Amino acid sequence: MTKRRKTHFGYIILGAGLLVLAFVATFFGVQFFTKTGLFRVPGVVYYDESLLGTELATLQEIFTEEVELEKDVHISGYYSLEMPVLKSGEFLVDIAVPVTDFYSTQDNITLESADAAFTNCASCDYKMIPVEDLDFKQKLLAINDKYYLDEFTSGAVYRVIKFQSDAYETEIVPLIGETFVKTFPTNETVLTFAQTGVTALSRGMNAKLDAVGDATYFASQIGEYLAQFDITHISNEASFTDFATSRNICSDPRFINTLTAIGLDVVELTGNHNHDCGDAAANATVDLYESLGIKTVGGGKTAAAAAEPLLIDEKGNNISFFAYNLSTGGATYDDTPGANQYYEETAAAEISAAKSRGDAVIVDVQYYECSMYVSETEDTTCDAADSAAGDQVGFFRHLIDLGADIVVGTSAHQPQTFELYGDGVIYYGLGNLFFDQVWWPGTTRSLVLVHHFYNNKLLQTEIVPTVYGSEMQTRLMDEETKQWFLQRLINVRP
Repeated sequence: MTKRRKTHFGYIILGAGLLVLAFVATFFGVQFFTKTGLFRVPGVVYYDESLLGTELATLQEIFTEEVELEKDVHISGYYSLEMPVLKSGEFLVDIAVPVTDFYSTQDNITLESADAAFTNCASCDYKMIPVEDLDFKQKLLAINDKYYLDEFTSGAVYRVIKFQSDAYETEIVPLIGETFVKTFPTNETVLTFAQTGVTALSRGMNAKLDAVGDATYFASQIGEYLAQFDITHISNEASFTDFATSRNICSDPRFINTLTAIGLDVVELTGNHNHDCGDAAANATVDLYESLGIKTVGGGKTAAAAAEPLLIDEKGNNISFFAYNLSTGGATYDDTPGANQYYEETAAAEISAAKSRGDAVIVDVQYYECSMYVSETEDTTCDAADSAAGDQVGFFRHLIDLGADIVVGTSAHQPQTFELYGDGVIYYGLGNLFFDQVWWPGTTRSLVLVHHFYNNKLLQTEIVPTVYGSEMQTRLMDEETKQWFLQRLINVRP
């Protein structure tokens, strides 16, 4: 009996041992095959060869030897010629844009692939730079006819870093944090400001309006283009009055429809003809602009009103816009309407105060005219920054020395040259946007300056030439003529 009991007990012990052994084998077997527990293999960080050296260095500072991951992570990078639609785990880390010399007439480069943009090319006439390094002293080029500052979704090379992991949200996100989250220019943060030259809807244009009957006729080929910008500016020389004729610098009231057709936001009143039609017409014209929400600068109903600068606060940009008359007349010195007379001490103080606020500063000047017109032939005298009186180059450069970022001459009836100077840029004359001067080739042309501001910084100014003919319908200059004409102006820069 005793022997049987011992044998039975031994079976129990053996069975229990086998159960324990089976449990242990199963426990560690599962860990072995699933690579968990004692047999766990830490997640591996795989760096793709597409990563750049700087990107790899940043990543290795995050994924150090002390970091243990449960799951593998694959990290790669890629370029695109279009703004990518980012998926989970993807970050837009850089935008590169092509630039060339400020004085180049080149507008575009052609690329078949994004990688080609960074190919070392000794003969290439452009270079790629990060968009945060873009400024007005370089000329931004389009890529495959797409200009980056138009829509921000093309015209650049977009760089993306991509993380792939089964534990992306739980493991990768806490590690990388905000490292790869960057802010780039967008339509919501870049302010577009189109400045145009002389507008004088008068004289022969009054007669033409009577013939066509509709004032939008004159803007039909340029209106949509100018209206697209956040701010569109003109320098108008003529007040509205019922006494407008084909012989005076007075504007038929119907011409307000020309201005609304171009999406006018700001009218400069520094011209020397706004008072030609009398006080009542000048005052009524200012009232009309105000009723339409069109802001004025450089002129007004009184000297005090004329001297008020235009302060622009839009899309995170603060711009102080000053406009002065230093010309052959038209200024007001009292409680009568007219243009804002230039005074050195006042201008210096105003510009200094604006710069101390951190504003971008634009200064427009109605200067002495360069009047060298030769009937039906090209005359290049006025291309240069020269005028009938005074030192135009010296005076405009002096305004940059005072702190202006952009100086623009708004009196010239023919476009003049332009130049980088000091810490700013000067456009000596913009020519005629709308006028009846169709007899001289020079006076049928103008320059539209499309400024792009971002964080109070001038990113770029596009120079867009226009032209009109005997029909008096302003239009964009064709590409071949544009190249020829801009080069002509560049050749005579100071």
